[in-house]
Amino acid sequence: MRSIEEIIEVKRDGGKHTTAELDRLVSAFVSGEMPDYQMAAWLMAAFIRGLDSAETAALTEAMARSGRMVDLSSIPGVKVDKHSTGGVGDTTTLVLAPLVASCGVPVAKMSGRGLGFTGGTLDKLESIPGFSVTLEPDAFLAQVRDVGVAVIGQSPDVDPADKKMYALRDVTATVPSIPLIVGSIISKKVAGGADAIMLDVKVGSGAFMKSEADARALAAELTRVGELLGRKVVAVLTDMNQPLGRAVGNALEVREAIQTLRGHGPVDLTELCLVLGSRMLVLGGVAEDEPAGRATLLEAIESGRALNTFRAWVAAQGGDPAVADDAALLPLAAHTRVVTAPAAGWIAGFDAEGVGRAAMALGAGRARQEDPIDAGAGLEIAVRIADCVQAGDPLATLYTSDPALLDEAEQRLLAAITIAETEPVVPPLFHEV
Repeated sequence: MRSIEEIIEVKRDGGKHTTAELDRLVSAFVSGEMPDYQMAAWLMAAFIRGLDSAETAALTEAMARSGRMVDLSSIPGVKVDKHSTGGVGDTTTLVLAPLVASCGVPVAKMSGRGLGFTGGTLDKLESIPGFSVTLEPDAFLAQVRDVGVAVIGQSPDVDPADKKMYALRDVTATVPSIPLIVGSIISKKVAGGADAIMLDVKVGSGAFMKSEADARALAAELTRVGELLGRKVVAVLTDMNQPLGRAVGNALEVREAIQTLRGHGPVDLTELCLVLGSRMLVLGGVAEDEPAGRATLLEAIESGRALNTFRAWVAAQGGDPAVADDAALLPLAAHTRVVTAPAAGWIAGFDAEGVGRAAMALGAGRARQEDPIDAGAGLEIAVRIADCVQAGDPLATLYTSDPALLDEAEQRLLAAITIAETEPVVPPLFHEV
């Protein structure tokens, strides 16, 4: 067996790793035998030289097996997990998890926190009074079995390799590597016990993958590696050239999710949830095809069954289920400002990342993992691409607990919205399946 230094040399020189070498690399790093500086060297070598599909699959499996493997086999049915590559106003999980669970497909999900301009599902859930994202393994399994859905933070003993490797990637400029992204995403899903995976790969100004070509390459590799590891995988490329829905911010997005479960949500968020959800029902074996899955989802919304599952889910994790019926129970920052159009014209485009950074400036996001979050901060967008506005028309409403933050957030938001004299083409919500 090669030494750690020799394994690094293999990739530095453009060679191909064996499965045994990648197993050795991951296990040595997790145990502490391999110091951070050696892993940083390997990550940069892998970033520059790349990994092929076989290497990526071997790395992913080694990462998944670096800690405890969650066993969901005692729960009847196909367990389907959903993952988004991150965006602005991406409220999808808050709607999809109870909606799909209400139709008979168990959802057992480990989620993350927001960092930078993208929001985190855990932060959104914690804006519900009393909601806990920590569950012991037995309680997690019992809740999925009894309620149909549980969403928690990643346990420290599940896929510890990913946590350690990502921390290094974040400070060594090696995050945007498709093989390393695939390893991070799929290893967590495999370790988390998913039988099938629904992937929402975002593309556009508010996504990590700005170009369609890069997003397509990532989606192809995610599905290929997931299937090599025995999981059923579907990937959908969806647009992030403007924020999804209207709300950007934690409690604001919970409100929007509840409205969507009532059948009154934004058109784009609703359509995305129906398309992803119908495929999840097919993967879960409870719908014959996507039209049948869509009909089942619509019936769950119209009958109130989806919202009832949301209430049960919130109550099971210690939250106040009354938020489903009284939005005033959710936090809302006290200071507001309406941002208006500086000129007449058409909304020609958004820098969606800029919108996310405006929400961060209000206190809704964090630049570092340890930064605090203002659960009631954020913004609500009043316009979409191709809307016609007059000077002085509302573009958005800002919410913050600190009025000193309003000026910077307004400037960031105005810089992120383009107003033109001619009507633009509306980008499609779905780019490819």
